[in-house]
Amino acid sequence: MNRLKTIIVNVSRLILALTFIFSGYIKAIDPLGTQYKIQDYLGALGMREWVADWVTLAASISLSGLEFCLGIFILFAIRRRLTSKLIMVLMTLMTLVTLWIAIANPVKDCGCFGDAIVLTNTETLLKNILLLGCAVIVMIWPLRMVRFISRNNQWIVINYTILFILASSVYSLYFLPQFDFRPYHVGASIREGMRIPAGAKPPKYETTFILRKDGVKKEFTLNNYPDSTWEFVDSKTVQTEAGYVPPIHDFSIEYDGEMLTDSVLNDKGYTFLLISPHIEYADDSNFGDINHLYDYAKAQKIAFYCLTASTEDKIRTWTECTGAQYPFATTDETTLKTMIRSNPGLILLKDGRIIRKWSHNNLPQLKVDSKPLTQLKEGRQPTRSLFARILQIVLIFVLPLFLLTLADRTWAWTRYIKFKKRK
Repeated sequence: MNRLKTIIVNVSRLILALTFIFSGYIKAIDPLGTQYKIQDYLGALGMREWVADWVTLAASISLSGLEFCLGIFILFAIRRRLTSKLIMVLMTLMTLVTLWIAIANPVKDCGCFGDAIVLTNTETLLKNILLLGCAVIVMIWPLRMVRFISRNNQWIVINYTILFILASSVYSLYFLPQFDFRPYHVGASIREGMRIPAGAKPPKYETTFILRKDGVKKEFTLNNYPDSTWEFVDSKTVQTEAGYVPPIHDFSIEYDGEMLTDSVLNDKGYTFLLISPHIEYADDSNFGDINHLYDYAKAQKIAFYCLTASTEDKIRTWTECTGAQYPFATTDETTLKTMIRSNPGLILLKDGRIIRKWSHNNLPQLKVDSKPLTQLKEGRQPTRSLFARILQIVLIFVLPLFLLTLADRTWAWTRYIKFKKRK
């Protein structure tokens, strides 16, 4: 029976560890994406305007870092009693939250695995119930977790884990996330991402119009829409039947009353897109580099647009402060936030395909007299593969912990052999 308990506890511990490590890391390397999800929750509660952006960003980094650290700690069986209790508290809170979103459906998905794995609210609830059961088992018998590292060396794992995950978040915040799971990743074709396969069943929607006449409000559909004597009040659209939704379904560019989406995506040459969901909140410390890029684009006859969801007065303020002369076009705010995690950020397109993405902190240094993009590395997709990026994480974090564990277990085994000989 004791052996069975030990097996159950350690299986539960590994399930929790792997889930927490993966979930925490995915959110930690995309702090802005996690911040947006927190803001969605606050918006559903009617508290979005009460909480400052820096608070939600700090919460994003802290919560994802805590999740990752708890996953590493329970994997190595560090501070077993305390770690198991903290995981139990966290899983209880997360299960209650997912129960709420499964019933009320205030957000489309919980964001527990960022953009890497998207679960429905019901799937998220079932997943958390399973993890909560594992947390209960581990909390009841925490000392049955097998140690991977001795108590004397636990402080090394604790400090290195905290340093690594915080550095990962800061790096991703300053530059861009090391791994991009969104449909606008480098190498993706926006045009192909918008296509609906032949024979695919589209989703069905129903729009209800709220109209008023003689002080009386009534709801109508397109089938029974009344005459012009009724005054429009509001409308709402709900999805009545599921169907295929392409990965990119809300990308559009409006400039001076005209839609430029097709002309931009069908341009066989290069196009620079400066992305700023809200230009009034954009970092203006590198506006000089942006202006130089626009001058370079004009000299090379490359299209250059700033895509934003801001109003005209906010755009006018930005141009007055920075001397910007590039054209501004309108795009949906959520789409812009999805395209790049930087405000502002820069995307280079060629024939509708994303060639490069830059944060405002590492913009390409191109001047009027620079060579054409076809002759520069900035005009080509990065050659660094996904495997190389994963290998870098392994060498920086996984390998040192593995070597530490190996050395620690070797030392512990040597002490045990000496003890047996003396005995």
